[in-house]
Amino acid sequence: MAYFLKKSNYKKGTYLQIYESFYDPERKGSAHRSYKALGYVHELQAKGIDDPISFYQEEVSKLNQEFHAAQKAKKAQQISDESPEKLLGYFPMKNINDKLSVKKYIDLMQTATDFRFNVFDMMSSLVYARLVQPCSKSKTFDEVIPKLFDSYDYSLNQLYDGLEYIGCEYEKIIEIYNHQIRQFYKFDTSHTYFDCTNFYFEIDKEDDFRKKGPSKENKKEPIVGLGLLLDANQIPIGMKLFPGNESEKPVIRSIIDGLKTRNSVSGRTIQIADKGLNCSENIFHAVKNGDGYIFSKSVKQLPEAEKTWVLLPNDYKDVKDSNGDVLYRMKACIDDFEYRIKDPSTGRYKAFKLREKRIVTYNPKLAKKQICEINKEIEKAKLLKASQAKKSEYGDCAKYVIFTVADKKGNDTDGKVKVTMNEELIKKSLELAGYNMLVTSEISMADKDIYDAYHNLWRIEESFRIMKSQLDARPVYLQKEDTITGHFLICYLAVLLTRLLQFKVLKNKYCSEEIFEFVHEFRVAKISDRKFINLTRGNSFIKGFAALTNLPLTSYFLSDGEIKKMLSHRF
Repeated sequence: MAYFLKKSNYKKGTYLQIYESFYDPERKGSAHRSYKALGYVHELQAKGIDDPISFYQEEVSKLNQEFHAAQKAKKAQQISDESPEKLLGYFPMKNINDKLSVKKYIDLMQTATDFRFNVFDMMSSLVYARLVQPCSKSKTFDEVIPKLFDSYDYSLNQLYDGLEYIGCEYEKIIEIYNHQIRQFYKFDTSHTYFDCTNFYFEIDKEDDFRKKGPSKENKKEPIVGLGLLLDANQIPIGMKLFPGNESEKPVIRSIIDGLKTRNSVSGRTIQIADKGLNCSENIFHAVKNGDGYIFSKSVKQLPEAEKTWVLLPNDYKDVKDSNGDVLYRMKACIDDFEYRIKDPSTGRYKAFKLREKRIVTYNPKLAKKQICEINKEIEKAKLLKASQAKKSEYGDCAKYVIFTVADKKGNDTDGKVKVTMNEELIKKSLELAGYNMLVTSEISMADKDIYDAYHNLWRIEESFRIMKSQLDARPVYLQKEDTITGHFLICYLAVLLTRLLQFKVLKNKYCSEEIFEFVHEFRVAKISDRKFINLTRGNSFIKGFAALTNLPLTSYFLSDGEIKKMLSHRF
């Protein structure tokens, strides 16, 4: 666009106007229009302007200079302040999120607040940003949110306020999502998988929520525990946060009770968890509620009679792979087994019996690995014993030695500590290497089906790994309990939407690594007002996904309309 002085000659005299030129899309060329009418030359001279043409020619020059300066400043601003790159890998999760129609319910929740921003939009943008480029909340606000193709309007302070709000209401938000998922995808709660992990914080001092406890990553900082519940198809259906110094064992009861109450889950559920959650109280609670269970159990803690049964070679059946090689050996028995629980009213223990199936497996590869680890610990203990190391130096290998206080004649005294190898424990540990036991209420269920159901627990471990690695959920720098909970809700929703894509849309044809590679890498760069170029490298996933969705995911040039079509796609 440019300005010029137009001189029109009429009978009355020369008439002056400032005109501007512009691009007319209808004509597909330049056009002109009046910017400012000035008047006749003789009238302007009468007003004291000696040479109106020269006078207004200077004004036109100034207008052109200001216009070109503004254009130059705008161009410089675009280069420094706004990246041409846009992150688009979140669009499949956005499609699912939009399809679930959760927004209308969270918008209704928000009416009870005085927020001047949309909570659902804020929450969704944090989920998408966490998926494409996980980082701190301030960096997310400054660097990631502006790169999302959709624009979001809230401040950093509003982000923290909103995060605290959704953390306070996280159970309601999960309930809303579960309600909507049942409408479109369905849950299968005939089996539920449960496990716990914890996340550390870069702080020295504990508070009421972040407590020091046994860390899964061997960290000494305060931690917060997180319990995660999956349905039979490995779709998340509930989470629970708890202080890091609390036992994981009661959490499974709390989260399953909450799940059933809030989400109207009826019928019998088989709870599946590892040995860390296997206790009398959890088993009693499951049976009392009409549910079943499949838990693993440490063979080392079995009574001697059961250990003898485990080690007897008879009744084992080989399970082989397609090449005929033995994967593992298995045998089972059904009997009445006694459990003891503490009566909270009296403090006394009472016994009860349950008829259950116990399946023991022997894995040769696992046995080889465990024997190697045991021998390393034994050798370490022997070296420490020979060097007369202190008891505190033994660490994990201390279980293979016996510390006694004795004098030279072998009599107990307050003198020197005597260290001897615990040969009995060493022998039992080596004998039981490679063995594992499953205990279950499902007596009529086939042994192989029980084994397969339990070993699907790796999916919940994968969900934790996704949170910790792909979504970079730790370390956590937030301070308030509700804000911390809001952070983990964002991570939970990111896993939930990813699992829905993986299992419900893609029918488990692709692993989570392939999906996250696409989510992280799919991006475009703006080259003009309505044109972008695709920066993503081609691979089998993107080609298959393009064929499934009929979207131009592999095209080099993409229009604004094509990208908006991706963002509004419905599976």
